[in-house]
Amino acid sequence: MIQELDRVILTSNLPEYSLEKGDIGTVVLVLQGGKGYEVEFVTLDGETVAIVSLHSIQVRPIGKREIARSHLIN
Repeated sequence: MIQELDRVILTSNLPEYSLEKGDIGTVVLVLQGGKGYEVEFVTLDGETVAIVSLHSIQVRPIGKREIARSHLIN
């Protein structure tokens, strides 16, 4: 189960926040026993881009053999 402070991967685009599928965020709050999460997304230099409430299907845990990527935000 995903817990607070776990890093997660976004499973769909959120253009209203300039977030793309595959972006990595940190869970700051678990909602309703894991039905949803408050997730913070930050730039590589630590600036918060968004803190978003997401359904559990919109994020997934990070696997051991995954690599991070980057993209420019608006």
